[in-house]
Amino acid sequence: MKKELLFPLIFIVGFNPLLKSQQLELTFTAIDNEVYVQVDSIKVMNRSQGGDTLLYWPDTVLSLNNLGVSEMDKKGDVFKVFQNYPNPVVDQTTISVYLPEKGKVSLIITDMLGRLVHKSDRVLDKGTHSFRFAPEGGNFYFFTAQWRVSSSSIKILQATTTNSTKASSLEYMGSEASSPQLKATEDIQSFPFNLGDELLYIGYTNNLQSGMLDTPEISENCTFQFVTNIPCPGTPTVTYKGQVYNTIQIFSQCWLKENMNVGTMIQGSVEMTDNDTIEKYCYNNEPDSCTIYGGLYQWWEMMQYTTQQGIRGICPPGWHLPTDEEWKVLEGAVDSQYGIGDPEWDFNQFRGYDAGTNLKTTSGWYGGGNGTDLFGFSGLPGGYRYDYGYFYDISGNGRCWTSTGNVDDLAWDHTLNCYYPEVGRYEVNTWAFGFCVRCLRD
Repeated sequence: MKKELLFPLIFIVGFNPLLKSQQLELTFTAIDNEVYVQVDSIKVMNRSQGGDTLLYWPDTVLSLNNLGVSEMDKKGDVFKVFQNYPNPVVDQTTISVYLPEKGKVSLIITDMLGRLVHKSDRVLDKGTHSFRFAPEGGNFYFFTAQWRVSSSSIKILQATTTNSTKASSLEYMGSEASSPQLKATEDIQSFPFNLGDELLYIGYTNNLQSGMLDTPEISENCTFQFVTNIPCPGTPTVTYKGQVYNTIQIFSQCWLKENMNVGTMIQGSVEMTDNDTIEKYCYNNEPDSCTIYGGLYQWWEMMQYTTQQGIRGICPPGWHLPTDEEWKVLEGAVDSQYGIGDPEWDFNQFRGYDAGTNLKTTSGWYGGGNGTDLFGFSGLPGGYRYDYGYFYDISGNGRCWTSTGNVDDLAWDHTLNCYYPEVGRYEVNTWAFGFCVRCLRD
């Protein structure tokens, strides 16, 4: 996915004082298909420890150690230059500068060789001031603002190198009286982070939301995707082991549109084994059922006999078995009442409001329980295999595994049902059941 710079989120993670500290910089932007869109705010949730914080456009810098925020977060209003947007720049970009008090500000732009491109002085009131910068060409520039004894700089990237003879320009666009530090200090201080924690990022724009999960270990550029119900940009289909799968983009997640149908069919009465051959069940031992609904798999066979959640398993290269958390992101993205990261999705059994209806196909479900397939996911009622080779609930249930399991031979599945508009979440035996499998792009 295309990466661009917009919202820097900096984690300074503290360790043993004898060791060198590590700094993580997470930079966010957003697109709708290939078109840049402005994110209004970003919520960051720690799914491992709990806690969350909210970042506001145009920029928020959050400095943390392993015990919480450092003292530098308590300074309140500080003089600062915010990262420009969009970045990289094509034609022009916007830069914001915040002054805690009225005063003279020197604005300096240099190129990568240190040559002066622009210098001007302005007397500005307290507040946030915006400037439009149009570069003349080159790889990148440094923008520096100086106020009293303080100085703040950013690096501006140029998307393409041009041979334009037009000189660079910096135009003043106006001001806002408010401080960009909109997040209360006490809320920021409640957000913990340690290396290895799983974070959920939720981007908001124009009443839409898009979410992605990450376990950051190094600085990253992260792009929210706001397009939905189209083939995944750049990957409309995937061919794997002789079968073509369609793809579907649902905000920041790219899913296979069909259930996996890979492997050699075995009878439902036979247990799957670790024999270097992918095995599948077909409902009622009928091959046509696999053609229509995909195969049914025991959890261990799907996982290829490992316990690492998010692993590739039986998915094509570049794809993986979705985790329980990734299914929750999908459900929050498509539900009209409970958004991404809502505590509703952490409950067991059927939860949400209409996520199930929005994920189910428009036909094939028993008793008028068809869905709207609003986001193109096309969830099918393929039934499931139970212990001793019995098959149940075709046309009534579509149960898909997650790759999240535990040592007690239990794993989570997510369930679509003809009688419920919600989505079910159950922890069930990994050997007794054979469920469908969906794959999610890495």
